[in-house]
Amino acid sequence: MSNSVCLNAALEATLKKLESAVKPVLIGGPKLRLAKANKAFVTFAEASGFAVATMPSAKGQVPESLSKFIGTYWGAVSSPFCLEIVESSDCYIFAGPVFNDYSSVGYSLLIKKSNMIVLEPDTVSIGEEEEYGCVQMGEFLNELAKRVVPNTNAYDNYMRIFINGGEVPKGEDINDAIRVNTLFKHIQEILTADSVVIAETGDSWFNCQRLKLPDGCGYEFQMQYGSIGWSVGALLGYAQATKKRCIACIGDGSFQVTAQDLSTMIRNQQCSIIFLINNGGYTIEVAIHDGPYNVIKNWSYTGVVEAFQNGEGALWTKKVTNEEELAIAIKIAQEKVDMLCFIEVICHKDDTSKELLEWGSRVASANGRPPQPDDVY
Repeated sequence: MSNSVCLNAALEATLKKLESAVKPVLIGGPKLRLAKANKAFVTFAEASGFAVATMPSAKGQVPESLSKFIGTYWGAVSSPFCLEIVESSDCYIFAGPVFNDYSSVGYSLLIKKSNMIVLEPDTVSIGEEEEYGCVQMGEFLNELAKRVVPNTNAYDNYMRIFINGGEVPKGEDINDAIRVNTLFKHIQEILTADSVVIAETGDSWFNCQRLKLPDGCGYEFQMQYGSIGWSVGALLGYAQATKKRCIACIGDGSFQVTAQDLSTMIRNQQCSIIFLINNGGYTIEVAIHDGPYNVIKNWSYTGVVEAFQNGEGALWTKKVTNEEELAIAIKIAQEKVDMLCFIEVICHKDDTSKELLEWGSRVASANGRPPQPDDVY
């Protein structure tokens, strides 16, 4: 429960700030789940008419079917046209944000603290000076929804500048090497409300951000520490607790750190689909700081997983090298709903998302600077 005096004071101050704003925006952060404020966020989003975005680690916590949803705000690697709308706003409400070197793309966000309204689970901060404690985020958003004056200016601007990026270009032949974009086009097609996407640290961060999640589709994404290999153990725990089918996108370098968890997945008869993206190394590390240590020893990945099975438990594996093989493998995996399916996808070592290239160069630049104690955004 909020303190009623603090709640009312925070509401009055926020409404005053919003009344003077021309094109306010609303951005959801990962602490929405901690604050149990997801539903309240949606209520306010629909009532306000503001353009709505999420920070990368909040993907899946806000329905992407919201009428004013514009994608992921992630600085220079945001969804198309989302960056321009957020950073040109004169008032941004961040609900449950986490700002660090990774989420701020090497502290390169062009946002002004004086234009910010930041909602923490039990605190509201406005600009650089005002702060109100003992205010629960969910309660605050619900009350604000009742009193806010709708403003669609930011979203209207988004619709004016938005241009659809088009389809993934096709290769010259169906037997061409698999493009990473092609892989994720196929993954997009199998997502349903009964799916959960697990995005490993690395280029899967950026490729999974592009996926359009159906309502009800879960999403897990860890970037606070950039821990490679985390998704394998996370997949083990998540799949044990949910009735939905998990779809994990894991790079070969990350997989080598925690591969043994697949043994327990098989023993517990889990039925996830794992896409092992084999491009021969630590692609995200190459983008930050290249060196010979980023090239790894190739494994027989399907052989490793089959060794974990050792003749016991339900498992299906497949190694694919072209789009035709990929499409067939995905179809089979969808039919094998009662077993763990492991698909090794062979990709070119330099086939990376443009977002990774941009993000990596900015983070590398930030990492190479002397310590900056005031870095936030």
